[in-house]
Amino acid sequence: MTKPIYVLNGPNLNLLGTREPEIYGHETLDDIRDSLIETAADRRIDFRQTNFEGELVTWVQEASREGAALILNAGAYTHTSIALHDALRACTVPIIEVHLSNPAGREAFRQTNYVAPAAAATIAGLGARGYHFALDAAIRMTA
Repeated sequence: MTKPIYVLNGPNLNLLGTREPEIYGHETLDDIRDSLIETAADRRIDFRQTNFEGELVTWVQEASREGAALILNAGAYTHTSIALHDALRACTVPIIEVHLSNPAGREAFRQTNYVAPAAAATIAGLGARGYHFALDAAIRMTA
């Protein structure tokens, strides 16, 4: 059986659709999940969201053991979590980082990125479509 592609989401992403829609769009996280599952066809998707750093680190470790690839939108933990960075560096599957907005064009504190050094690719600024580009990349990287 093919291993799933993990899609992990960090803090506040459960608020998509209502939190600053001018930046993050109007689609909810459920909309993104449903669309990815539909697009993935025969590939299994393990889609999760947490507001807790330790839980996200544990899921990254699980994805490394049980998954084929990891798509990660770490939210604000991108800019703050060395623990997440360390878990990602130990990850043995391809990692694709996703951001709905373009952090490089935003506030100065968003210029620090602890995820990118461990990721095979980063997709940013394309809204919810970025998840689909990441899924396509994950499928191609694990074919």
